[in-house]
Amino acid sequence: MYSKPIHDRLSVVILGLLLCAPVQADHVIDDDSRKHDHEHAHQALARGEVRPLAEILAQVAVEVPGEVVDVEFERETWRGAKIWVYELKIISPDGRLLEALVDAATGHLLEIEED
Repeated sequence: MYSKPIHDRLSVVILGLLLCAPVQADHVIDDDSRKHDHEHAHQALARGEVRPLAEILAQVAVEVPGEVVDVEFERETWRGAKIWVYELKIISPDGRLLEALVDAATGHLLEIEED
């Protein structure tokens, strides 16, 4: 039986959430931001501020091989500037849990660390 890689399934789920989420006015991200990630992503994507998650996942897979097991979409301060980032949790082929921080606008890998 063929099973799609997890990043393909995550892309489909998150894309579905992005397409179904109502567009709302921007608001401050609070501690409950995870449940609102898809809303913020949808709004930022609609404004052209970020690249689609599927593109980000494909690009990161080349640089950081492994299985993506979690995705967060957040506003971060990076080198003095507020930017949207995708925070990806990746299980590497050797079993390590990695956290990759990716600029959501450019797809550039900003940071990778062992979690």
